[in-house]
Amino acid sequence: MRTKRMYRTWIYTVVISVFEAWSQNAVKRDVTFNLGTNINLTCTNKTRADIVFIIWEMHLKNKNCKISFVNDDKGIDSCKDGKSLLKTSTGQLYLHVPNLSADDVGLYKCESVYNGGNENFNINVSVTAPPVLSAWLEQKGNKMVALCRAERGTPVANLSWSYGGSSEPAVKTQLDPDGFVTVESHLELLEDIGPEELTCIVQHRFWDQEKILVPKLREANSPLLWIRVTLVSILTLAGVFLLALKKCRCSPHNTFTTQKTSAGPGQQPKWEKD
Repeated sequence: MRTKRMYRTWIYTVVISVFEAWSQNAVKRDVTFNLGTNINLTCTNKTRADIVFIIWEMHLKNKNCKISFVNDDKGIDSCKDGKSLLKTSTGQLYLHVPNLSADDVGLYKCESVYNGGNENFNINVSVTAPPVLSAWLEQKGNKMVALCRAERGTPVANLSWSYGGSSEPAVKTQLDPDGFVTVESHLELLEDIGPEELTCIVQHRFWDQEKILVPKLREANSPLLWIRVTLVSILTLAGVFLLALKKCRCSPHNTFTTQKTSAGPGQQPKWEKD
């Protein structure tokens, strides 16, 4: 029993020591998955019975960690974030990553040692996330400007306008610290172009079809909003004034207090006015 345990320890030490050297000859793969999906990564088609040792080394955005399996042993798991080594019904091992997030993006190195050889893979994992879309119109001085925004997506979305006039759109791109991208397009409308003739076309890898947005004038920039606010304020003040006037008219003009005076025998008490 002791000899078997020492053998496993020796195998573990040898694999760790030569892991970096083997990585130079690794098969490289680039894979992309949708945000929030459960993914499975494999680096060998050998069954658990044939595998002597398998190790996944992950270089992620916020940490580096390892998950390994040694035949007839527990192995290690320094990730402790839900990732795990599972096996298929036929005994093949694979790395399971649940609910893929931006924190799971990175390089996944896998080395498997089995009876008769080894396999080595470097897998670059990235995510695809749909952006949040919006489009609106703004009045800037005597000019009307159309804006279209694709917020916090990855990779970056492609924005275009249905109108191809002489006015060229200005595009701004912002990369967030967590890897998501926000892109915004500004288009100054010419005098002969009506807002109802304009649409923003958004293309992104997450969708099979493009999205079409019709920009509308924002309430915050519409003169109608100020007219509505002014009318509501006037009506509210008028209502308060009328209510106060009504209460004032209903109040008595004279205030009386009644006092009972003493009366002699056979006389009715008299009420005095203050």
